[in-house]
Amino acid sequence: MHHKKYAEIIVDNKSRNTDITYTYLVPDEYADEVQRGIRVLVPFGKGDKLLEGIITDFQEKISFDSHRLKYIDSIIDNKPVLSQQMLELASWMKSKYLAQYIEVFKTILPSGITNKVKKVVTLKNIHETKKFNGLKSNYEKIIELLKKEGSCEIKFIRKKLDIRNIHRYIDELEKKGLIDIYEKIDSDVKKKYQKVVYKTFNDTELKTILNDMNSNAKRQIEMLEFLKGKESILLSDLLNQVSTVKSTALALEKKGYIKIIDEEVKRNPITKTIPEYPKVKLTKKQQECFDTIFSNITNNKNNKFLIHGVTGSGKTEIYLQLIEKILEVNKQSIVLVPEISLTPQTVERFVGRFGNRVAILHSRLSLGERFDEWQRIRDGSVDIVIGARSAIFAPFKDLGLIIIDEEHETSYKSSMNPKYNTIEVAEKRCELENSVLVLGSATPSIESYYRAKKGQIKLITLSTRVLDRELPPIEVVDMTDELEKGNKSIFSEKLFNSINENLNNNKQTILFLNRRGFSTFVSCRKCGYVVKCMNCDISMTYHISKNILKCHYCGLAKKPPSICPQCRSKYIKYFGIGTQKVEELVKESFPQARIARMDVDNTTKKGSHDKILSRVKNKEIDILIGTQMISKGLDFPNVTLVGIIAADISLNLPDFKSSERTFQLITQVGGRAGRGDSKGKVILQTYEPNHYSIKTAKEHDYISFYEKEIILRKAFNYPPFYNIIGITIVGQNQGKVSTVSKKAAEAIKLKLEKRKVNFSDDNILGPNPAPISKIKSNYRWQIIIKCKDFEIDEIKGIIEEICITDWNEKEYDDIRFNIDINPNSMM
Repeated sequence: MHHKKYAEIIVDNKSRNTDITYTYLVPDEYADEVQRGIRVLVPFGKGDKLLEGIITDFQEKISFDSHRLKYIDSIIDNKPVLSQQMLELASWMKSKYLAQYIEVFKTILPSGITNKVKKVVTLKNIHETKKFNGLKSNYEKIIELLKKEGSCEIKFIRKKLDIRNIHRYIDELEKKGLIDIYEKIDSDVKKKYQKVVYKTFNDTELKTILNDMNSNAKRQIEMLEFLKGKESILLSDLLNQVSTVKSTALALEKKGYIKIIDEEVKRNPITKTIPEYPKVKLTKKQQECFDTIFSNITNNKNNKFLIHGVTGSGKTEIYLQLIEKILEVNKQSIVLVPEISLTPQTVERFVGRFGNRVAILHSRLSLGERFDEWQRIRDGSVDIVIGARSAIFAPFKDLGLIIIDEEHETSYKSSMNPKYNTIEVAEKRCELENSVLVLGSATPSIESYYRAKKGQIKLITLSTRVLDRELPPIEVVDMTDELEKGNKSIFSEKLFNSINENLNNNKQTILFLNRRGFSTFVSCRKCGYVVKCMNCDISMTYHISKNILKCHYCGLAKKPPSICPQCRSKYIKYFGIGTQKVEELVKESFPQARIARMDVDNTTKKGSHDKILSRVKNKEIDILIGTQMISKGLDFPNVTLVGIIAADISLNLPDFKSSERTFQLITQVGGRAGRGDSKGKVILQTYEPNHYSIKTAKEHDYISFYEKEIILRKAFNYPPFYNIIGITIVGQNQGKVSTVSKKAAEAIKLKLEKRKVNFSDDNILGPNPAPISKIKSNYRWQIIIKCKDFEIDEIKGIIEEICITDWNEKEYDDIRFNIDINPNSMM
């Protein structure tokens, strides 16, 4: 068995310098057991500290002196935690997103690759063991030990019996059906406990006990009487029922009449019983869409599809029936939805149709729940996974289909290292595992639609809603007219009257303020003119302290105009408003209404988001004010009015995607109102009613929007024609951050020249302070590089040398580089 002599191992060590594979010797007794994708413990560094690692490959020969090599200490897994395809996916991600191996593995594996997993062995069937007298002594020793100890960790057995290649024996015993192996996560996973009260007396003894009690202890007597006829009860229920405090129970425990015990609560992410979700006959249009995908799959023509379907066109039912077909050929499916839409509704449809074949992965699962689900997926006890972006790594063995719903959503791009784009990862995974990819959206991202137009993805359009319901009308109010009328408030007459009307009819209203980032721009209240950068076509950001306008992409700066260059009015000033301010103004204008605010600041606590929404659902709130969090799939039949207070805020974020975001936002919000039987309406207030984003969104006309937007993207060298690489330089010392940024930018330009890469300096923007130039006492600068597809590898190589490899040795140890390939936004 010589071919597994040397193992290439990625070691779990944080430092940048150790981001390579290390070569270790495989001890003879492990030669049969080691394989790619299993975790091992290896001695590392001067002190030979045992660290965890993962085997990625084997070598037969090595080109250096082997006596310096160390041996693998022990094996953690008996089955690989990562398949061959997942190992390939990992190394592709590493180079694609300039990340470290260990970051990639921690993203792919559920509990990180940490030594918190214990393998426990239990005897399955004691009577069966007698038949196997033929087994050699080591097997007998293991069985004897298990009989004596009950269940044991593999490590413990190995130590106790001193059997070196223990895994071989354990595997054999498992194959023979004599033992069970299961994995347990150690301490890191907090178990859930609840306090349970058990009584220590029989009901017949109760009378004597009560006679002994001091008659003043009324609560204790009440509690004892309540326990009559009950074996046990949850402490919390007991205290509620007898309406008393914990000390009463503790007093009884002290007297020895009851015991209070902590019992573990078993975890199950789907708590309530979900009614069946019956299969629906597809409409003609849905059927055509389904057939196109299915015939393309069976004839191996296309394996990537984009369903462009208006809100309410019934994409979910198509997904469900595709999954059903995939199940018929014994393959598995992954369904991704944006985290914010992982609502009970979404989940219920899938579980209602496929029952316990579905696993759900979302960010609210505890580490233990995640791990439990991950094991169910790996062991093949489920065939369908639904989750947010990280579910793309679900360890299926026969993956047939990946569905990405609302594919344009920004949450599909990771903001932590590795900063991966889920759609790209999904494509790569489909290529490695020979699976089918289906993207769906009412407002596809410009990049996806462009690729579909070019024929790289098969485009399917669903242009009608299933029940032929009308999409709600969007009424655009020109705020410059309000100013003429002398109305200076944030509510147009129309919106004000509509809110009042809703309050009188007991209907609910959502007021929407699309405000992300705290960027202020300068605009004219009379004609809607906005100051933009002539090089980059993004709005310039106003810095109040310096009274200056600045472009965050290329650094152009100028004084704000005192009169509007377009209509000569002096109503030109900066624009910026937050949800708190809006809440104050709403309270002032509608004192009788019940008002709630939902934005990122006040909904970070687990479950606070859901609390507010359930209050809306139970009609305890008349007006809900919020930011972009509430534009997602919420069906509230009683919300019949949605007011967008200032579309200009998202239109003029200093970001090349702001027009696209605004179009998506209005279309989604437009799909929200009047989901029930009552007609809903949307009122949109803006100073730029003629902007193409607003005009096309008003008509729910994606194609016209796309045609206008794609021309601008081409003219200003933005995606999909160019890639954007954002390098953010972060540190606590402002001077240092700016020095390092300038040095790095110079070094990049120099290397490009040296390598005679034909690359224009105009495509390297910056370094400039970032739009959000300081976060939590860290200063931020950025360099933006635009490059074509054929140049990107060369440029990534240069960035890697300068910002990752070379920077390790220098004296700038307190400066961090964040590298993001095609970031979501450049804030």
